[in-house]
Formats: sequence, structure tokens, C-alpha cells
Amino acid sequence: MQTHKTHTVRLYHLVVVISLICIGLFAVEVPSPAFLPIDQYFSYQYDAIAHGQIWRLITGNLLHTNIWHLLMNLAGFWVIIFLYEVHFKRNPGKLMLLFVSLCLLEGMGLYLFYPNLKAYVGLSGLLHGLFVFGAIMDIRKGYRSGYLLLIGVILKVAYEQYFGASHSITHLINARVATESHLVGLVSGIMCAIFWSMLVKRLKYNKLS
Repeated sequence: MQTHKTHTVRLYHLVVVISLICIGLFAVEVPSPAFLPIDQYFSYQYDAIAHGQIWRLITGNLLHTNIWHLLMNLAGFWVIIFLYEVHFKRNPGKLMLLFVSLCLLEGMGLYLFYPNLKAYVGLSGLLHGLFVFGAIMDIRKGYRSGYLLLIGVILKVAYEQYFGASHSITHLINARVATESHLVGLVSGIMCAIFWSMLVKRLKYNKLS
């Protein structure tokens, strides 16, 4: 029981750290002039990445356009972690590895498949990947709800690709909602889930051999 509580505490410590990083990066941009022009050096910018600033593939996910954008993404992050806590609490490092992997895949996916998207910030693409990963892990554990969650997020993303995002959200975050990032995040989450499932099967096979 004590070990279970310790793992859960470590998991949420990690979630707090990630949240504080996002908050801190946003906070230094708030004053005018900003303490440090974070957006200028760390946001996803296609042309800058093409000139070798590859760190932007990851760091762009951690920046936000305004306070509402930040709060909505962090709220979504906490809800998803709470929803899928069972898949991460035994090994918080799994969440850290998944988070970094999704950040990188998100940036690479946008860069390779959406060269016309010149700038992007926010966690929303990554959150779609995290949600899909959790849904597939639910399915692997035999939870029927996982199918509903997976189908639901696929339908949401498909709708956005055809009709676009809500105008109210666009107005709230003061920027166009990059629905492309949601599709990239969804595919990235599926890729990570498939890779993780294959890795687990391989490890189990090696133990039995």
C-alpha cells in the first residue's frame, strides 16, 4: 500500500513539474518588455527549424499564446493524467518518456507534413496523443470504455479536419487553432502505443524464454 502511494505521489510530482515549466515560460513573457523573449527563441517556427534550431520541435509545445490557452491546456493535461493514472503510477518515468516522445513527434510531424504552418505553440497536439495512448492502454487492459474514448477522439479530430475548430476557442486563445497539430498528436499517440505494446510483449517473451 505504501509503495502504491509513493508511486502515485511521484507521478503527480512529475505532473506538477511539467505544469510549472509551462507556467514559468509563460510568466517571463508577460511583462512588457518581457524578461526574456521566450517565444522568439523557443516557439515552433518552421523557418528557424529549417536553419538548424531543432530544439523548437520540442519547446514549442510548452509555450502558449495567452493565459486562457495556458489554463485550458494545463487543465486538460491534469484531467488526462487523472483519467489514465493507472497506466503511469507504477512507473512515472514512463510518463516522462512518453511526454518527451510526443513533443518530438508533434514537432517532427508538423515540420514534415505541414510546411505551410509556419508557427505553432501549445500542448493541445500532445494532449491528443496522450489521450489516444491512454485509450489504447485501456483497451489492452480489457476496459471497454477505451474503445469509446478512442472512437470519440478520432471523430473529434476528423470533424476538425473538415469543419475547423470552434470560433469561440479561436477568439479565447487569440490565435487560430492549429487543428493540424491535433491530427499529428493523434497519430503520434497511436504510434507510441503500438511501440510500447510491442516492447512489453518482447520483454515478456524474453522473460519466458
